[in-house]
Amino acid sequence: MEKRHNLFLLGIFLPFFIKSVSAHCPLCTIGAGAGAGLAAYLGVSKVVIGLFMGAFAMSMGMWFARWADKKKKIIPFQKTLIIAIVFLTTVIPLMPIFSAIGPLYIPFMGEYGTTYAFNYSIISTLFGGFLVFVSPRINRKLKEKTKKSIPFQGILITFVLLLIFSGIIEVLV
Repeated sequence: MEKRHNLFLLGIFLPFFIKSVSAHCPLCTIGAGAGAGLAAYLGVSKVVIGLFMGAFAMSMGMWFARWADKKKKIIPFQKTLIIAIVFLTTVIPLMPIFSAIGPLYIPFMGEYGTTYAFNYSIISTLFGGFLVFVSPRINRKLKEKTKKSIPFQGILITFVLLLIFSGIIEVLV
């Protein structure tokens, strides 16, 4: 019982002794995960949930890759591999929960076209990951262009992009 108590206290007070945190964006990671949970709670489309899950998975992957990059580079393309592994190991087990299967019509296949069953959530998950991946670059370009920034600008850019595209997806699907 004493060990549990000490571990609990260590977990509470350890963050106060850390001098700086250089992660991708812990707030983005938590916010994207919370956005997916809120979207599921509100009953929005599973495709939108896929968008937020992709954002969550990419943010976690970038976070872990930056942490591992500070330790030591062991293999070539280490950062890319970590991002891909974390993304896939986060998304693949959750796919049955937010998969949205619908028709994909390809008009130039066959005499009358062909329709396939297609999982829309795969595309939205990849797109959510892409939005999180490019948002730091957009933030950097805005800072260079305007020579100033507002507090939490990177987080705001990420969430505005996610909200805009989730609104578009919700209306279209």
